[in-house]
Amino acid sequence: MPDNDPKNNDVSFAETALRLGGKSEDEAKRTGAVDRADDEVEALFADKYKTVNSPIHKAVWDNNVPIELFSTPKLDVASVSIPAMEKSLAVLRAARRESRQYDAKGKLSDKLLNELAEAGYWGLLIDKKFGGSGVAVRPFMTFLTKVATVEPTAAGLASVHGCIGAVDPVNYFGSDKQKEKFLPKLASGETLSAFALTEPNAGSDLTALRTTAVLEGDHYVINGEKLFITNAQEGRTVGIVCLVNGKPSAIIADLPKEQNENFQIKTYGLHALKHAHNVGLVFKNFKVPKENLLNVTKGDGLTVAYHGLNMGRLALCATASGVMRLMLANMLPWAKFRETYGKAIETRELVKRRIARAAALIAGADALVAWGSWLLDQGYRGELECIIAKIFGSEAEKECAIELFMKTHGGRSFISGHIFGDNVHDFLAPCIYEGEGEMLGMAFFKSLAKQHGSKYFEPIGIALHKHQIRDFNPANPSHAWALKGELWNYANWYLGQMLSAKDSRNIEGMDESLNNHINFAMEQLHQSPSELSENMVKHQLKLPDRQCRIAEMSQRVQDAIIMLVTALWAHNQGDKVMIKAADILCQDLTRKLTGERPSDQYFKDCSKLADLIVAGEFKAIEGIEPADIMMGYEKVSAPKKEPVKAGS
Repeated sequence: MPDNDPKNNDVSFAETALRLGGKSEDEAKRTGAVDRADDEVEALFADKYKTVNSPIHKAVWDNNVPIELFSTPKLDVASVSIPAMEKSLAVLRAARRESRQYDAKGKLSDKLLNELAEAGYWGLLIDKKFGGSGVAVRPFMTFLTKVATVEPTAAGLASVHGCIGAVDPVNYFGSDKQKEKFLPKLASGETLSAFALTEPNAGSDLTALRTTAVLEGDHYVINGEKLFITNAQEGRTVGIVCLVNGKPSAIIADLPKEQNENFQIKTYGLHALKHAHNVGLVFKNFKVPKENLLNVTKGDGLTVAYHGLNMGRLALCATASGVMRLMLANMLPWAKFRETYGKAIETRELVKRRIARAAALIAGADALVAWGSWLLDQGYRGELECIIAKIFGSEAEKECAIELFMKTHGGRSFISGHIFGDNVHDFLAPCIYEGEGEMLGMAFFKSLAKQHGSKYFEPIGIALHKHQIRDFNPANPSHAWALKGELWNYANWYLGQMLSAKDSRNIEGMDESLNNHINFAMEQLHQSPSELSENMVKHQLKLPDRQCRIAEMSQRVQDAIIMLVTALWAHNQGDKVMIKAADILCQDLTRKLTGERPSDQYFKDCSKLADLIVAGEFKAIEGIEPADIMMGYEKVSAPKKEPVKAGS
């Protein structure tokens, strides 16, 4: 059948909906290509671990929250204290103490990168038989949080190298020969890696790729330009997504040690990622051995790119958690030192609320990283779960930096040498990298609603096309009769949803506040299917144009999931301060969902949590060395008043 026939089984639901909704053929096909790449990633996983069987999908659509899939077990401490990790942390701490982590250009120095290589830092995610440590996802992510408290850029580069660089593509899609060729040197740090996907014309629209690779003899000849490629430098290994015979494909390339007429690096001013290399790559008849092409049996180059993104999104949240720890650890000494009207600002309610909120954001980030990692280690795809972690982690880091850290430090935040002023762009960049937050929120909605749409709304759309009905009105008898079968199926589902009982749990030994948050979250999730589906009915084929509504609905589901995961995680941790931090986050999310104002009790809860943190009870920031206070001042005690004499 032709591509524009909505019955064509090769045409995705998204493509069908766009075409029937009157979108251009080009937009429909491009969106369909991205959707098919997503389907091809999905096909890599066993049925049990696909998105439709993920915890979030079940919680929303099955009328019964599988709470055991949201309850992350406590991590075995031994799994995050292997020699390579301990040596790497020692290397980073020594370099920081001696102020030698950066070179003359402000980038992480080659000496430090080599020391990390000797410690085994770059091979953590690579199997032992290729010279790596073969650690699981969860201990790796937990370790990244620790690294970020010492040197955030080093944590970011570990993610680029191991999650979205050349390591993941070769690990999962490489042949035995390709693994033997690339993984040992990637594990040893002989070469670091990057992934070249973005182009001047291809950002969120990855179908706009223009870089080509043409087979000539024993080599692919690559022509094109890549942009915003982190960790790319001469002599490093890069995964390049390019068009081979018009199909997106992935090729692993060793870049020359020096630039030449076939390979050039394009530099530009970039505020973010100030301590890492981020450059453009220009290829002109650049030759790569033909055996370096990844032979992806299910999918193409976009499939390769999407596969590593979930790990990268988790790593972003893990790094954000470490950065927020660093901010909170640097808020406390200043709050103790800084006085207003003779009292340290750590005693002020406003500052206490900021301290408590920072701890709450850390609790949420830790919970989402632990949960997402645990699921990936079990074999789940983790698409929905990792998107939530990325969005929450990046937004939390932004809030912590601007609303909590900067405002507490005041004008000193902008002094050269201050952590905030020197790194503000790095604190904001995660909102864009690995997918801009609201765009990802819409992708979250699409993945969540895809099966429901395919099952109930795609048949209606095809029937409308068949009967040439443009403005569907179920009250019109002729319309209703023409679609009687399709509408009956949907009506049965909707009635079942309306009659389903609300789920609630009473978890033994759980803090009462946390248990209440869990039941509130489950109530919100119980309402979600009707809300999502009603909007699909209301907007029909025009729903893709209702981006703001999609983003808003998506965020409400995300917030309920965050509450559920954070409360269960904190309970399993058994730490009283982290439980209070989780409670504050859940209270904040509840008000966000209901529109209520904060109560006086909420402010008291924040103050109590802050007092515990000031007293050193928050274990999450133990061992972090705060920076020196800048532009300190001599504290002057208020003059003593002479006693008033009687009769004066």
